[in-house]
Amino acid sequence: MNEDLAVFTAAEQAAREGRQTVLATIVRCKGSTPRGMGSKMLVDPERGLTGTVGGGCGEAEVIEAAAEVIRTGEPRLLRINLTEDLFSWSPAVCGGVFDVFLERV
Repeated sequence: MNEDLAVFTAAEQAAREGRQTVLATIVRCKGSTPRGMGSKMLVDPERGLTGTVGGGCGEAEVIEAAAEVIRTGEPRLLRINLTEDLFSWSPAVCGGVFDVFLERV
């Protein structure tokens, strides 16, 4: 199953079961980022994650913001800045910036 189909299937199942989830979609990328524009992740507080927007600290920020979107119902645009870790010793640092749109589904 392709990743987008898995995300939408999980969202549909959550809706049928009455669970509130958040769809996170990368809408802008600048520089080197772990995932490209259009990448999606479903955050389901009861079942976990389906898909990915890149993993690591950036994805952790998205998950944290998703909790607020579930609580308030207000969509949000979140900027993830991976350039702040350029001097990290981690080889996993990409050094780009990406924007993620979060919406409750």
